[in-house]
Amino acid sequence: MDPVVRRYLDGLVTAVQDVLGPDLVGVYAAGSVALDAYRPGRSDVDVAVVCRDTLPRRAREQLVSRLRHEALPCPARGLELVAYTRAVAGSGTPEPGFEVELNTGSRMPFRAALTPADRPAADGRFWYGLDRSILHQRGRPLTGPPAGEVFAELSPGDLRDLLVAALRWWLARSAPPGDDPAPATVDAVLGACRALVRLHDGDWLSKVAAGHRVIALGRDPELVRRCVDARAGGPLPDDAAARAFQQRVLDEIAAG
Repeated sequence: MDPVVRRYLDGLVTAVQDVLGPDLVGVYAAGSVALDAYRPGRSDVDVAVVCRDTLPRRAREQLVSRLRHEALPCPARGLELVAYTRAVAGSGTPEPGFEVELNTGSRMPFRAALTPADRPAADGRFWYGLDRSILHQRGRPLTGPPAGEVFAELSPGDLRDLLVAALRWWLARSAPPGDDPAPATVDAVLGACRALVRLHDGDWLSKVAAGHRVIALGRDPELVRRCVDARAGGPLPDDAAARAFQQRVLDEIAAG
């Protein structure tokens, strides 16, 4: 783990322990840190907090106050933190079910949601179940029991439904036909690769690692390699080809 991120996460764990005390079950690195894909200057720091029971509003507000960038500067693009109860983490539910969601950082718009109802539906509700599935398989404990003992896996049907929702969301975000492709298109293509790998091989990989696996399988290797290279600063892919690839993956996964 990047030593700067390690020091930051040590401070984050201390702050969470101060707020939650004996109600804390564990704190887990997710996202690029858990998937060994963290890139200084580009990646976010993703963290999941698990508490024993529903938090009172004051505890939720204290978590936001102690962990926001102005109080605990994040060395990455930003911090994306979600807190769950032990019951939700272990339920395998596809629903958001969180206690607190915090996005904060020098290059990230601030957002704090104290209930799932505070989360705009247009931003997607599929993230949480998929993130907990990743945590079940790949979560890195910063304190507390192993992630696989705390976070439950989704059912196969719920996994498929959430992947379909995610693919539709990404496809809607990529550049419309006739426009120049946006960087989001690269993430959309590599996100589709990750969905394919998870569904067919059972592995949660980083977007780039999933792209390399899809290349090895001979699935649109030219397009996917261009997207992998674009993540390192190379030229963006052809938009029409990118959208067609996303649609093929979506159709394949939706069809079961």
